[in-house]
Amino acid sequence: MNYIALQMLMADRAKYFGLIFAFAFSTFLLENQVSIFSGIMKRTGSQILDVTDAGVWVMDPYTEYFEQTKALKDTDLNRVRGVVGVEYAVRLFKGNPTAKTEGGKFASTFTMGLDDSTMIGLPGRMLMGRKEDLKLANSVLIDKAGYELLYPGEPLELGRRLEMNDHVATIVGISDAEAPFVSFPVIHARYSEAVNFQGKERNQLSYVLVRSKPGVGAEVLARRIEKETGLKARTTREFVWDCVVYYLKNTGIPVNFGITIAVALIVGLSVSGQTFYMFTVENMRQFGALKAIGVTNPRLVTMVLLQALVAGAIGYALGTAMAALFFDLTGSQTATRGIVLLWEAAVGVGILMAVVVAVVATLSVRKVLVLEPASVFR
Repeated sequence: MNYIALQMLMADRAKYFGLIFAFAFSTFLLENQVSIFSGIMKRTGSQILDVTDAGVWVMDPYTEYFEQTKALKDTDLNRVRGVVGVEYAVRLFKGNPTAKTEGGKFASTFTMGLDDSTMIGLPGRMLMGRKEDLKLANSVLIDKAGYELLYPGEPLELGRRLEMNDHVATIVGISDAEAPFVSFPVIHARYSEAVNFQGKERNQLSYVLVRSKPGVGAEVLARRIEKETGLKARTTREFVWDCVVYYLKNTGIPVNFGITIAVALIVGLSVSGQTFYMFTVENMRQFGALKAIGVTNPRLVTMVLLQALVAGAIGYALGTAMAALFFDLTGSQTATRGIVLLWEAAVGVGILMAVVVAVVATLSVRKVLVLEPASVFR
């Protein structure tokens, strides 16, 4: 009977391929949009994730996300260092000076000023140059995407010069920093030089990077710092989620992606459901004939479920393959780097498609169960 069910499913090739396409298109669109949305949200905390050698970020109490900074006092650094459980605490400056090349091209930047002596906060991956060269006078590191933005179509090359706030800096290294939310070049420099690139203000300390002593949890230390200093302290994970929540609440990104995902879900479900239902209706004579020769209702239900399962599984597999191919082709581009097909999205959509198949099969089964075998002979 299973063989007969599959033959019935594939007899009309146009409807069979149409049904599979409906499942595949819905799967592709859902996995595509969910993965892109997640990738974009991850970018809101990309510069936080780049810092791997500190587990706690200390900031002004009213800071809501990474881009929103209010300078701390230099005395705040010493207060944080005095908290029990702190192994080290170093300063970090974040600014957005404009970098200008010798050819005249310019762009706003994300400039990170690292503690002069420890260099804590450097990106973990380097494509060219050495991190140690950052200790040279007037030197900076720039990420690959930022280099390509300032020097489009030119090969990667060290020794080029950038002008920032009337200060000339030499590129001594090219990093593979995480992609930022906004496509600005990501520049790393020593704290003492980064503040000059931005322009002098009375207070320059943006964040304090803290590492806890062995045996002291980052969350425990963060709460202790808040209690003893009155400043805001967040673990790396907490701070990243602060950024995600801020953009979800204060931008139109979730609404735009939500509409697309909802449309994909509604259209995919309605088209696939209607197509399979019509397939079942058009095969009523065959189901009636099977009933007439003694095939039981449970057996017919199994046949309908098998047809829905096969069509849904093939459509899901094709849709996932299309999504994987899409991200494979776009993942090497600068603008979309770091945005990949998430296994969570694939699993979630797979569960959703299984529910869809179950609903579609249930609606079709009802039609088969109430079918009178005698109707075949009318």
